[in-house]
Amino acid sequence: MRLRSIFLSLPLWLGVASAGSQSTLDPAGPAAKYISDLSWTVYATFCVVGVIMWVLLAWAATRRRGSFDHHEPVDAEGGHGWIYVGGLAIPFVILATIFVLGLKTMAAFPVHDGGHVHPEIRVTGRQWWWDVEYVNGPIDEHFRTANEIHIPVGRAVDIELLSADVIHSFWVPRLHGKEDLVPGQPNVIRIQADQPGTYAGQCAEYCGAQHAHMMLSVVAQSPSDYETWIAGQLHPAAQPVDDAQMRGQQLFRVKPCALCHTIRGTDSHGTVGPDLTHIGSRQGIAANMLVNNQANLAAWVTHAQALKPASQMPNISQFTGDELLALVAYLQSLK
Repeated sequence: MRLRSIFLSLPLWLGVASAGSQSTLDPAGPAAKYISDLSWTVYATFCVVGVIMWVLLAWAATRRRGSFDHHEPVDAEGGHGWIYVGGLAIPFVILATIFVLGLKTMAAFPVHDGGHVHPEIRVTGRQWWWDVEYVNGPIDEHFRTANEIHIPVGRAVDIELLSADVIHSFWVPRLHGKEDLVPGQPNVIRIQADQPGTYAGQCAEYCGAQHAHMMLSVVAQSPSDYETWIAGQLHPAAQPVDDAQMRGQQLFRVKPCALCHTIRGTDSHGTVGPDLTHIGSRQGIAANMLVNNQANLAAWVTHAQALKPASQMPNISQFTGDELLALVAYLQSLK
């Protein structure tokens, strides 16, 4: 009964495994498709071998006792054939086939020398957030954002991967496999999305206390929407349009915020934390740990260490209630 329950529940397990937002079994790009095909092949092989083994075990367990009668002639050498075939030859063929398929999958990915490639995007891993810089074209068309990468649909994009501190790992399961970010060793990954959408990613190498909260998003857009987004990002920060936003801008400049963050178009040029020039347009904050809304933004400013202990963002408690609302209104206007 227990064995029957396990086999009946296999489709449910498969459904759960393939339905997640970070599922390798639901590819949305060519690289992820290669990995998914290999995963399904290995899984199917495992299932077939598992079923055969259970059948053999059941057969051995239910044989008539008389079949083991020591008065019957026994071929002393007969058991060796099972060992050679079932214990050596068949496992060797299966493992060798999977090994070759793995090599074929690896060969499908281009190998880049970080010094001879011209990436469109540079991603630097930091404890615990992603610094994203668009470096395609002239220097005056470069800009920075954080934790959210935009790419055009249907076109491969080369991303240079760097680390500012410890080893991180860039992983967007529905678009590609894992690629490490190693201090002093640039790596390059090529990703492509075949359909529009937002694809969740994660640091896949333990990098300290907040490793689990080092998330990123890849937003795949139609080419026209992508170009519109790029054009918007090239603009400096929007100017305040009401009293609350103007007060918030002034508070940002005179409080500790400007020491760590940049807002292009103002005199705030800090580089410790993310560039906030267009923070109002991002889906998440705190490396996508929190949804970007008024309540979470206010909580993050004043209680960052309670929400994400050991992060570089300090608790900034020297705001009155009205000042905090004004600061948040200003930050949300930066789109």
